[in-house]
Amino acid sequence: MQTTRVLSVGLMLGLAMASIAPTQASEAPQVPQVAKATADWRENYAYTLGVQAYIFAFPWSYNAELRWLWVTQPVDPTYIPYAPQNQFWHARHLANAKYRNGGTPNNDTLYSIAWLDLKPEPMILSVPDAGDRYYVMEMASMDSDNFAYVGSRSTGPKAGNYLIAGPDWKGELPAGVKQLPASRSNVALIIGRTLVDGSADLPEVHKLQEQYRLTPLSRWGKPQITGAEQRDVWKPYDRKADPLNEWRTINRAMTENPPQARLEPLLRQFASIGVGPGQNVETLDDATRRGLARAAVDGRKLLQDAVVAGYSRTFINGWGIGPEHYGRLGLHDKWLGRAALQSLGGIIANEVEEASYISARFDAEGQPLDGGKNRYVVRFAPDALPDVKAFWSMSIYDATFNFAENPIDRYSIGDRTPGLVKDPDGGLTLYLQTDDPGVQKRSNWLPIPPQRFATTFRAYVPGEAIQQRRWAPPPVQALSLK
Repeated sequence: MQTTRVLSVGLMLGLAMASIAPTQASEAPQVPQVAKATADWRENYAYTLGVQAYIFAFPWSYNAELRWLWVTQPVDPTYIPYAPQNQFWHARHLANAKYRNGGTPNNDTLYSIAWLDLKPEPMILSVPDAGDRYYVMEMASMDSDNFAYVGSRSTGPKAGNYLIAGPDWKGELPAGVKQLPASRSNVALIIGRTLVDGSADLPEVHKLQEQYRLTPLSRWGKPQITGAEQRDVWKPYDRKADPLNEWRTINRAMTENPPQARLEPLLRQFASIGVGPGQNVETLDDATRRGLARAAVDGRKLLQDAVVAGYSRTFINGWGIGPEHYGRLGLHDKWLGRAALQSLGGIIANEVEEASYISARFDAEGQPLDGGKNRYVVRFAPDALPDVKAFWSMSIYDATFNFAENPIDRYSIGDRTPGLVKDPDGGLTLYLQTDDPGVQKRSNWLPIPPQRFATTFRAYVPGEAIQQRRWAPPPVQALSLK
């Protein structure tokens, strides 16, 4: 295992002391200088190691905030998840600009989302026969790394029952129930997606959603009853009021949902600055607390910058393709990719066998995509159309990783878009611009905002070339606004 290495406390202290010239006992004025150097060292050490700890621990902070929000706060239940633990919230409408929780949502499927509390007992996920309709249930632990899948690709279209257990459960599997790999934490997240073919198809998808069920193991095989809603989720500390509050949130979340045991050497380093399971920032000296406060602020900005810069992506035609092991980056010790791309940029992320997300923020000339300065075209040659077994689509996002409002309420375009027109040679041209391109091109129009934006291409159940990161959409070509 490779872990980030930092200088030990002893070595750093030795270096600090070595930089101070020897003094005689009578030289009392030197004593305050030594004390000041020690204080500075503690703050700088806490800051340096704290940034690394923040990168590692960010999913615990982000997921704690989302869990509290989605379980306890009915902000706008039509578009923003709101359901008790161990129950599904089902989107009844495709995501649009009213959803503001980030994570680059898609506009092709209806979401079915549930936060699970697996500490008391496992839950059993029941799904119906989906027929030819694509669906997927992606499951991730508190660290944002996936641990299991149920769906068209992974388990097939037939109805089934699947046991979801926490890391410590040992018990007997009921008849007719299949056991999935266990979650690494007692808190887990399910993000389900069910394909929708236009607004007229919504009622059929709603019928399927009603058959997605979560049942406590102790209630399996018994008549369904309406129990008390499990909304007792602690509120994360307000990081905007005090940067140290984010460490308080991280420490509590990690205490309840510890990282894998194999990471103990790394956790011991973070514990030296009061970060991790069982740690408490209240017991730290002022210098260390100052360093941690700076680290939380700069660490979040670092993650945001990494997302914008396309960290760890392979670029083809100006499109950034997600890194190897996307969706389980933390299981391969890719902490920055996990925090920036997988967690901040997507909450959780599908693995490439399920879906490939390919993003662009720059045009073919390397200039930022900006609807206030240009209009754009993306043209697929006849022999370079996307190879997918499920579907593909392209969406536009603003700087907050949300959809941008547009006059025709179109947030994606793809192989199922009604009226999509191919070129005479069999290729396909898409028009990305703020204004209506005219009646002949309108069916292939994907509106963009009048400022900087990003676009994401999604390929569900992609072919081999996409899985191996050898294919990307054609370059985004800029055209003048005139």
